[in-house]
Amino acid sequence: MSQVVKESKHFWGFAASHFSYFFIWAITYGFLTLWLGQQAGLSGAQSGVVFSLMAGMSLLFQPLFGIISDKLVFKKTLLITIAVAGIFIGPYFQWAFMPILAISPVLASIVTGIVLAFILNGGVSVIEQYVQRASLANKFEFGHSRMGGSVAGAVSALVAGRLFLWQPNAIWWACSASAVLLTMLLLLFSTKINFSNAAAAMGSSNEKLTKKDIFSIFKLRNFWILALFYMGASALFDVFDQQFIVFFKTFFETDSQGTIMYSYMNSAQTVIELCLMIPMPFIINKIGARNGLLIYGFLTFVRIFGSAMAPSWEWIVFFRLLAGFEMPLLLVSIMKYISGAFDIRLYATVYALASNFAKQISVFIFSTVAGSMYDKVGYQSTYLMMSAVVMVITLVAVFFLEREKKVNPVEEAAGGPVEQVTESQA
Repeated sequence: MSQVVKESKHFWGFAASHFSYFFIWAITYGFLTLWLGQQAGLSGAQSGVVFSLMAGMSLLFQPLFGIISDKLVFKKTLLITIAVAGIFIGPYFQWAFMPILAISPVLASIVTGIVLAFILNGGVSVIEQYVQRASLANKFEFGHSRMGGSVAGAVSALVAGRLFLWQPNAIWWACSASAVLLTMLLLLFSTKINFSNAAAAMGSSNEKLTKKDIFSIFKLRNFWILALFYMGASALFDVFDQQFIVFFKTFFETDSQGTIMYSYMNSAQTVIELCLMIPMPFIINKIGARNGLLIYGFLTFVRIFGSAMAPSWEWIVFFRLLAGFEMPLLLVSIMKYISGAFDIRLYATVYALASNFAKQISVFIFSTVAGSMYDKVGYQSTYLMMSAVVMVITLVAVFFLEREKKVNPVEEAAGGPVEQVTESQA
């Protein structure tokens, strides 16, 4: 019984950390464009530059964060640094952003890009890979911990819209409050690792990582195919969502109607996401992580293309709710795919480079391009072009992305079958 209680405490600490981190993420990506337009007076193109610089600055952080994470493994130094930085989001947008904007819009974009890239675009791989390693060592499903992030999306959708209507800057102070919670969780609760099973997350070899080991991944064709897939499918998923709220509000007579409906729609999406996170690890175990990634690519195409062709807001809501299916597919599939297709010792480096780094290159390019196209040719035409890119890249992955190994990486590292933690234990 004591072991069950211990495992339960371990699991919920990680799930709570997922909640507090992705609450910040959901508010920022859901309302930053709206805040920049209504409070800072930036155009669609200028808002696109901010997102591009966020992606661009993260290109400096992600490779470094990946290598450091593989060396730190279960040490919390980098995690806590990112969490503490999140506490300053509220003060930055309340007191620093507008004075910097008055000096230069370019300077404001650069500084904002550095701040948010460090915490979000760069920091997300650090958070995710840490929890994934913990799930292997503690024997729980990463997808079940990631449900905390889905709950955060639902809560932020319900809360942030009302906070924004009440006082726009209140959304940033909500981010700071969540960062305080995240820091406390990381310091007090989320460090309980079953080190007797650490080989499951670190590999069976006791040799330290070398530069040769790290650079060896660049010789793997599959690494580049995975990176290409992320550049085409996952990156455009994010670019599509950056200014989606502006597009959605064009279907309503007033901004407030659109904002409230957007909050309800996001809440419904995250409820779907939350519900699917429960069975998704088992589904991916059955169909394979590679197939999960491919299905995600095709669903992303359908959502973007459908939104471009939608005649009314009801159809927009329908296609938006597909994101509730997409995110569980991607989040669970990519974690299992990297574990099964690459050297587990290089997990964080592969995840940071093939997934987040490659993705941010694409976001860096397409955010500015898309922002400019929104102003010139409109949302529908821009979305049609995005959907075409997603379809082409997904078809490339169909033919060239390798299948992951069938062996469970936990079993392979530990030398025997793994006993899965049940829902009651988790």
